Amino acid sequence: MVNCVGMLQDGRQGDTGTIHRDFVNRLIEVQLRLPNCPLLVHVSIPGQESDDATAFSRTKREAEKILSDNPNPYVVLRPGFVIADAAFGGSALVRALAAWPFGVPAAAENRPFAITDVDDIAATVSVLCSRWREGTRDWSAMWDVMARETTSFGQVVDAFRERLGIPTTRFRSPPWMLRLGALCGDTAAALGWAPPTRSTSLKEMQRGVKGAPEDWIAATGVTPSSLSEALGKRPASAQEKWFSRLYLLKGLIVPVLAVFWALSGLIVLTMAYDAATTILTTYGFPMLLAHAITVSSSFMDIAVGLLIATRKTCRFGLIAGIVVSVFYMGMAVILTPEMWIEPLGALVKIGPAIVLMIVALAMQEDR
Repeated sequence: MVNCVGMLQDGRQGDTGTIHRDFVNRLIEVQLRLPNCPLLVHVSIPGQESDDATAFSRTKREAEKILSDNPNPYVVLRPGFVIADAAFGGSALVRALAAWPFGVPAAAENRPFAITDVDDIAATVSVLCSRWREGTRDWSAMWDVMARETTSFGQVVDAFRERLGIPTTRFRSPPWMLRLGALCGDTAAALGWAPPTRSTSLKEMQRGVKGAPEDWIAATGVTPSSLSEALGKRPASAQEKWFSRLYLLKGLIVPVLAVFWALSGLIVLTMAYDAATTILTTYGFPMLLAHAITVSSSFMDIAVGLLIATRKTCRFGLIAGIVVSVFYMGMAVILTPEMWIEPLGALVKIGPAIVLMIVALAMQEDR
C-alpha cells in the first residue's frame, strides 16, 4: 500500500488533520483486517519536528508518529521537491516562476531546496516490493529520498528557466509581492480553489527543503538523480511552455472575469441605473418594463460574477456568462442596432470578453 495523499492547507476541500493523520489511521485499520498484513509505504516531508510551523507539516509529522507507534510494517519516504512529467501544486508553481519575468526575492532564492526525481521514488517502491516478495517483512524505516547535491530554491527555478529556454531574469521581485501572492491565495482558497501560492507555501519555502539521503541510498541501492539529470530526461515540450506561461495568468483571468461581471451589475444597479432605463425607454420600452429589465439583468450579471468566483460553480458561471453575453448581443441586433456604432463601442467589447471566458473554460482542469 502506497499512500501519496496530501493537502497543503485547510480549506473547503478538507482539512490537513483528516487527510494526513486520520487517513493514516484508516489505512492501518485496513492493514490489520487483511489476512496477510501488507507493507504500508507512506510519503511524507523532510525536515525536523522543531521546524514545523504549519498545520501541513505538523499533521504530516503526526502521521509519522502514528506509524512509528504501530507494530504494522511501514516505510516512510521523505522526498524533497519532486520533479515529474506532470505539474501540480509546487511543481506547477516552480514552472510558472521560471516563466515569470522577475526573479524571486533573495531571502527565498537562497533557501535550501533539495530535489527528488519521481523515478527514484518509483525505484524505491520497486525495491521494497521485491524484498517483500523475497520474504523481508520486518520494516520500520524513515528515509530522506532526495538528491545528494545541495541546491537552493533559486538554482532550481533557474534550472527550469534554462530548460524552458527563457532568458535569465534581471529584476528581482520585492518580498511584499510574495506576501501579497500568499494573501490572494488564501482568499482564493476560501472560495474553494487550491492555489499553491498560500501562506503555508510561503512558510514552508522559508524553512527550506533539506535532508540526509545516505541511509536511503545504503538501504535500497538506488542512486539518486541530480537536478540536471532529472530535468535532462524530461525535455521541455511546447505544451509545458504554454502551461508555464499561462499558469499564473489563470489566477488573474478568473478573478478579473468575476469582478467584471459583478461590477457590471452593481454599477448598472446603482450609479448607472437612470442612464440604463433611459436608454431602454428611448428605444420604445415602457418605463415599468425598462425598470424590470434593468434590475433583472443587473442581478443576473452579479450572479454570474459570484458563480465564476467560486471553484465549485466556476465552470457553470463561465458557460452562463457566455450564454448571457450572446443573448445581450442578439437582443441588441434585434432591438437596438444603433448601439453597435456608438462611440465607445460597448457592445463590440463583448466579443473579447466571450473569448476570455472560453480561455478560462479551457484552463479549468488542475490535473
